[in-house]
Amino acid sequence: MLNGDVALAKRLAQETGELLHTLRLTSGLEGRALGDAGDKEANVFLLRELAMHRPDDAVLSEESHDDRLRLNSTHLWIIDPLDGTREYREQRGDWAVHVALVDQGVVIAAAVAQPSRGEVFSSVTRPTPELSKRVIVISRSRPPAKAQAIAQALDATLEPMGSAGVKALAVVRGEALGYVHEGGLNEWDAAAPIGVALAHGLHVSDLQGRAIVFNQHDVVLHGGLVLCRHECAAAIIRITKTGSL
Repeated sequence: MLNGDVALAKRLAQETGELLHTLRLTSGLEGRALGDAGDKEANVFLLRELAMHRPDDAVLSEESHDDRLRLNSTHLWIIDPLDGTREYREQRGDWAVHVALVDQGVVIAAAVAQPSRGEVFSSVTRPTPELSKRVIVISRSRPPAKAQAIAQALDATLEPMGSAGVKALAVVRGEALGYVHEGGLNEWDAAAPIGVALAHGLHVSDLQGRAIVFNQHDVVLHGGLVLCRHECAAAIIRITKTGSL
């Protein structure tokens, strides 16, 4: 079933991305109305598909009420139907769709789609890509306080981006050394990007170097996120462990 779960995650991420791309081109909506419509339509589509194909699994979505019944479920789909709503409604390209399946706190299947590039990455195992840019990607709205120190230690530049998935894919493609975020990410922001990153041989931990466990009562990842090439992990964590970012 695992290969089937990865294939399902990839298909759902791709088809949701296509839905959102079409909506932005044809709806005539702009600004907040466009973002709200995108969030809603993508969520409805994903929930319907998961109910059809995985009726016995629980779902945690950014766009749905969390009744916490998921805590009693072994299999949990964690979805962000439109990660980077702000970027989507601003007609930018750094937005994504996240679909992940978690089993006992660990991501076992995942996909991240970046429709603006026509790409979907999944948790099928792949080699770590060659590095093409010495960049640390960070949040556009909440850059880490120690971002400059990290960049200096790695002889890298900083590049702000929108969606967490897009930032993770920059590392997956070899277009960045790493992605660092302070506390405040939610499980739906991180699950699919982490699943894809691990499958591509990257390091993933919180700011203290600890593993990240999903399907928690509190969906906020207060420990932050380090997602990077293994050769960078020790240098980054030496900086992030010295105190909260």
